[in-house]
Amino acid sequence: MNVEQEVLAILDEVLGLDGPTAAMNRDSPVLGVLPELDSIAIVSVITALENRFGLEIGDDELNASTFATVGAIADLVSSKTPA
Repeated sequence: MNVEQEVLAILDEVLGLDGPTAAMNRDSPVLGVLPELDSIAIVSVITALENRFGLEIGDDELNASTFATVGAIADLVSSKTPA
């Protein structure tokens, strides 16, 4: 499974979407589109990303653009994991 697929799986699990992420891709908007993604859910998604990929996301790396699209989330993860 690639990083984008993992991100989609995490969004599906954490937000309890029950499958809608299957129709999403790299360019799919996330923040402001998924009503389930509130401030508490963002913390849960960050924790899930850190646990799944074994990385740490600093507060200074988080802003609205971080969660703008599936690709933005995947890019953040990719930038923090070895190739």
